[in-house]
Amino acid sequence: MKIGIGSDHAGYRLKEELKKYLRKEGYVVVDFGTKSPKATDYPQYALRVAEAVGKKEVERGILICGTGLGMVIVANKIKGVRATCCNDLFSARLSRLHNDANVLTLGGRILATEFACEIVTLWLETPFSRGKHSRRINQIKRIEKEKFV
Repeated sequence: MKIGIGSDHAGYRLKEELKKYLRKEGYVVVDFGTKSPKATDYPQYALRVAEAVGKKEVERGILICGTGLGMVIVANKIKGVRATCCNDLFSARLSRLHNDANVLTLGGRILATEFACEIVTLWLETPFSRGKHSRRINQIKRIEKEKFV
């Protein structure tokens, strides 16, 4: 699986650790920045990853800022993206099972590396359950088609 990853300065350290972990697990990782812990603004990195997911250049995206909240707001502006902020295992699992989330956002100032790796693994390995949830995802897609210009 090809995964796009990005962060601002607050998520830089965790992004670098997740890249190592994901590559060790056999994933192809594309880093969309930032390239240092120097202070920067998160929207540009969220946009880069979300656009790559929306255009299907990568299968999934992972974004890290201080809380994950800013990144999720930006990512969900892009057509075809279903981003969820998951700083716990329960949310990560259900975001895949029920919402077919294709972008995960995390809090670099909230999560320890080991726990972030657990969240990412669960999120990547959990399949979409389909059934009644497919109907709901199709409703989201219709809203996007009608509301995104």
